[in-house]
Amino acid sequence: MEAIFLGLILLLSIFLGFELISKVPATIHTPLMSGANAISGITLVGALLAAGAGAASPRLAILLGVIAVAFATINVVGGYLVTDRMLGMFKKRGDKG
Repeated sequence: MEAIFLGLILLLSIFLGFELISKVPATIHTPLMSGANAISGITLVGALLAAGAGAASPRLAILLGVIAVAFATINVVGGYLVTDRMLGMFKKRGDKG
């Protein structure tokens, strides 16, 4: 029963996320993405806490924590690179600063 409940929550969150993102105008997309990157930074802190849980934790928990740190770091860095590139599209051609 719990697996069905969790699956239903997953399906509803996918549907809600798709509906929300598809309705975001282009002018708000870059600030929204920057906010999402900040939230991903919080995820990175949680992953670091999971990875350094201590000697009492089983090796699987530490391994999953390290994997979570890697994925969260890729998410944060990639998000900021995409945001920077999107903001660069609004600059004039001769403007380097």
